[in-house]
Amino acid sequence: MSILLAVIYLLFISLGLSDSLLGSSWPAMYPSLRVSVSWAGILSMIIAGGSIISSLLCDRLIRELRTGATLLGCAVLSTTALIGYSISSHFWQLCLWSVLYGISIGIENTAINNYVITRYKSRYVNWLHCVWGVGSAAGPYIISYCLTNGSNWNTGYRFIGIIYIGITIMMVMSLPLWKHSSKEPAPAKIAAKKLSARQALHLPRAKAVLLSFFCYHALQVTAGLWASSYLVLNKGFSENEAARWTSLFYLGITFGRLVCGFVSDRLGDTMMIRAGQALAFLGTVCLLLPLGNGMAFTGLMLIGAGCAPILPSLLHKTPDNFGKENVASIMGPQMASANVGSTFMPPLFGALSGLIGIWFYPVYLLFFILLMTFLLEWVNRGQKENADNILEPINTIEERSFS
Repeated sequence: MSILLAVIYLLFISLGLSDSLLGSSWPAMYPSLRVSVSWAGILSMIIAGGSIISSLLCDRLIRELRTGATLLGCAVLSTTALIGYSISSHFWQLCLWSVLYGISIGIENTAINNYVITRYKSRYVNWLHCVWGVGSAAGPYIISYCLTNGSNWNTGYRFIGIIYIGITIMMVMSLPLWKHSSKEPAPAKIAAKKLSARQALHLPRAKAVLLSFFCYHALQVTAGLWASSYLVLNKGFSENEAARWTSLFYLGITFGRLVCGFVSDRLGDTMMIRAGQALAFLGTVCLLLPLGNGMAFTGLMLIGAGCAPILPSLLHKTPDNFGKENVASIMGPQMASANVGSTFMPPLFGALSGLIGIWFYPVYLLFFILLMTFLLEWVNRGQKENADNILEPINTIEERSFS
């Protein structure tokens, strides 16, 4: 079991490794491709679109192929896409490889989360998302190393592609572990239980939970993407200072998830989510207050630390929200909703900041924090009422037995 968990963590590290490549390598890519710097948004949208669609199809793949074989296929697709990036010299070629890459990461992200939350305690889900941060930090470093040593961006992608070849080999060798440890029912036995994406949306409180995933990813991605611009344009930082201090946000997420892993099983998912929401709220208030640079640093760190427990705990709460038998059916829509939030809400803030001003940044973040808090408290209240309704007949029987 511990060996399989190590394999899962390595897979998630590699997912973070590749997720951070486009942003860190694009300044070197667009001049050689002879395109505008803004065209990075096209590639990002293609990847996001593929990820959203494939997330919704993941349940069917897992039922047909099982988790291990599905993740092996994802590793092959990701390796092919990364090697394809490394030999590309035209923008249209990158677009084609981005379709393949988006499909692979959408399935991989959904399948891994589905597997871990149904088989491991909350601490392991927190640490899973913590190691993603390790991978996302390593990707830019590899690109930077290649560029500073006289190589081009293609070499950086080629190097990551070689790492993915190793990941693919590891997946082939680990297939027996997945078969012995998965305890997944045979496809013929679970076919009748399968819910379509539309049916999953009609589960009790499903829409509220999906919108909560949307809000969380809108919060996290917008906070990270626009933090430097906010510090420069609204707080008067230099560009170098802003870039350096923005790392506090990501440090807050990564370190926060490491710490949360030690306390999450004791406190429970609901308490962890509430604590995260409170810290994120406090962080946005710190950004709003005109109390100097130190308060801005504190705000970014608190928002990152607040984001740390929310996503892992929200994912781990899926069986409680919908029943363990429905986890595979609802996981795809949850991840798709998250991807929609991370894809469209950060550009929306960019458009709004041009009309209103960059000062609107913490207010925009606060909107998603408060909406997510309202939705999840409504979900928690509905669960409590259902539990009371279940216990009421039992209590009545007990009262009669003593009368």
